[in-house]
Amino acid sequence: MFKRETDLSLNASTGQTIVHYKDDDGKEKTIDDRLQLPADLANGIVTTLMSDIDPKAPKTTVSMLVATPKPRLVKLEISPAGEDSFSIGGSAAKAMHYVVKVDIGGISGVIAPIIGKQPPDTHIWMVDGRAPGFLKSEGQLYEGGPIWRIEMASPIWPKGDSGQKR
Repeated sequence: MFKRETDLSLNASTGQTIVHYKDDDGKEKTIDDRLQLPADLANGIVTTLMSDIDPKAPKTTVSMLVATPKPRLVKLEISPAGEDSFSIGGSAAKAMHYVVKVDIGGISGVIAPIIGKQPPDTHIWMVDGRAPGFLKSEGQLYEGGPIWRIEMASPIWPKGDSGQKR
């Protein structure tokens, strides 16, 4: 399903980053690099990170390491986009809708939108409370990939409403 078979490993204490991937001809390649990693590095499953985002903050920014296939640091700018209604077990509830923008940074970040390489925004809905939880997301899972919708089976969203406000 993914465009390029890739394996990224990271030693956060040393900054050692190794990317194993297959190029367009199917040849195995390795990039071994050492990066200066910021303290706010938030690699992993972004929806898990969302449990720690303050919905009252106008924007939360964290760093993420991506393989393009060369390892690169980008910023994720996470902003609340309002509440959406849903129901679960017949009870009405509210979900916080977040928009996650990828800030590539540098000259690449200036050029990316011009040449069509700026990743589209990802939308994530979380249920708030003492134990915040993931409800759904819409976004790319990899560079150049399709927009995927991943959602829990039990919440019911209003008919004809994807829940997405742009």
